[in-house]
Amino acid sequence: MPEVTVGPRDLRHMRATKAVAQNTPMFKTLLAIHIAGGSAALLSMFVPMLTRKGGRAHRRPGWVFVAGMTLVSITALMLSGWRFYFDPRPGVRTGAMFLFYVAILTGAGVSTGVRVLRVRHGSGSSAQPAASQAQLQPARWSAWDVGLSALLLATSVGMAVYGVSQRVPLLAAFSVIGLMSGGSQLAYWLRTPTHRMHWWFQHMGSMLGSAIPATTAFLVVNADRFGAPNGSLVIWLAPTI
Repeated sequence: MPEVTVGPRDLRHMRATKAVAQNTPMFKTLLAIHIAGGSAALLSMFVPMLTRKGGRAHRRPGWVFVAGMTLVSITALMLSGWRFYFDPRPGVRTGAMFLFYVAILTGAGVSTGVRVLRVRHGSGSSAQPAASQAQLQPARWSAWDVGLSALLLATSVGMAVYGVSQRVPLLAAFSVIGLMSGGSQLAYWLRTPTHRMHWWFQHMGSMLGSAIPATTAFLVVNADRFGAPNGSLVIWLAPTI
């Protein structure tokens, strides 16, 4: 995710101090991988949206998007921990917490988007077109599926509370995305579906939800070129809308 300053608080979680930037090649490597993954995801995400679902032109760019966002999520977790513990600047921990939240949001969305395709068979999917709604069964979830969705929901609640208590509207507003995504994912795994195409709706919703951070990053990083402040709530929330 990009650099941003909101009000008096510095949320520039990717700009290292001079000492950190010069003495930590690992940080630079993680940052480079993070940017590369985000770029790959951003460049590939529109192709699956516009091509025939299930075809080769949909699947191959889709896997590029999944790989890119997986790199973004993993490196974001590492970068957030690095910043939280090793960057001494005031306010940087707030940015690190936000980056951690975005990493969970992205990882949960991509994981759910892939997993619903893997478990759809035997749960009333389109592979069983004759199945009636009465025959539909809850998706065969694992501890990973429910645990990651619950973690996203809990992290979103924590971010909302922190944003309100610290008077940071950006954090409170962005937490709504995680609350909706985490709630939707948990409901999918634990409830009996009401439509035989339930897996398709959840796949699309999860993938689109995980695309929001990539699009947001691009807009915020390039906001100055468009004559807009990168701390504007409009810039940050436009991809969600």
